[in-house]
Amino acid sequence: MHTFTSLVERGAREGVSDMHISGGHPIVYRKNGSIVFVDTVVLTPSQVDALVLKMLGPRHLRILRERLSVDLGMNLAGIRLRVNIFNTVRGLAIATRFLPAHVPTLTDLNLHPALTRFCSLDSGLVLFCGPTGSGKSTTIASLLDKINATRAAHAITLEDPIEYSFRSGKAFFQQRELGEHFLSFEQGLVDILREDPDIIMVGELRDPETIRLTLSAAESGHLVFASLHASNMQEAIYRICNSFPLEAQEFVRHQLASCLGGIVVQKLIYEKRLGFRIPHLSMLFPSPAIGNTVRENKIEQIHNIMELSKDKDVYTFSRYRKEFLNTKNRFTPPWNTLTPRITAKATPRHTSSVLTSAQVAPQEDIDASSTRCVSLDGNTCQVDEIITRIESRGMGA
Repeated sequence: MHTFTSLVERGAREGVSDMHISGGHPIVYRKNGSIVFVDTVVLTPSQVDALVLKMLGPRHLRILRERLSVDLGMNLAGIRLRVNIFNTVRGLAIATRFLPAHVPTLTDLNLHPALTRFCSLDSGLVLFCGPTGSGKSTTIASLLDKINATRAAHAITLEDPIEYSFRSGKAFFQQRELGEHFLSFEQGLVDILREDPDIIMVGELRDPETIRLTLSAAESGHLVFASLHASNMQEAIYRICNSFPLEAQEFVRHQLASCLGGIVVQKLIYEKRLGFRIPHLSMLFPSPAIGNTVRENKIEQIHNIMELSKDKDVYTFSRYRKEFLNTKNRFTPPWNTLTPRITAKATPRHTSSVLTSAQVAPQEDIDASSTRCVSLDGNTCQVDEIITRIESRGMGA
């Protein structure tokens, strides 16, 4: 584990985005989108196995043995990491993504400021699409951080794994990780509607039932951010609708048309004049024309509607390059904001003893009149005393 920690610290100092470990092969870093071999460090397959056993607890180890791969998030040496362990012809391999210590802003990410329009929506489904590693999760995190600073709302995330940690600001944030805090996205979405959320983030739309529940959550008055693997607007809508049986697709199209809050397709492109990669977006905000197109299953017309849109914030890829990227004078290098920084603090985690104990004592009814707690003014008092104080101030109505 000491070797792994040293490799992580070295990667953080050098500003890499990813690190790959495979038995009998030099360590590989990815920096500025390019692969770099570290020929001086080669772990044997047995050493990789030993490292994996030290990294994984019983639950993740069970998942690895069942699925031959496992995802997890971890803090090491003050650095936040997203780790995937998987089986290959060389034995187990470890792919590690370095995450920033703090959530970057849209300006830090060289993104269009119009994305903040999504932060003010009361409800609707906002889809973030693109290939793996295109920055979808980071863009969503940036918008959630904006909401955290500006809106008094309750936000719940369902992630696999948790990448960016949020502390409650103006908003109340709760984060749940697949496998540790909920067993499936389907179950998590069923639960979430009983947990009084205003804003929901779904890490990835993977199956029809998750998509159905996500649409229902958006339609029932929640603002939902979700990611989806799709390369353009049409493919995103087709993937949503075609996940269902043919006889259900018309209903799904009407449902999607009524609750769609927007679609963003994102990819990273290397800009030679800058010497680093920047996000290249296609952005869609809903309109009556878009809604009718989805309902009538004329999805192929969406590109033309976007080209002719009078909404200044609707962009095709070509228009985004012409009107935003080519006219933007200042870009922030990714190593200024996305480079992981070694920090002393990590968001504290707690596993309830109720969930881990072999036996739980029988629950007794709690008598509020006999229960004492600490009020906001720091004095010890009974629960019913706090309730009386709140009601006397007019807050109990």
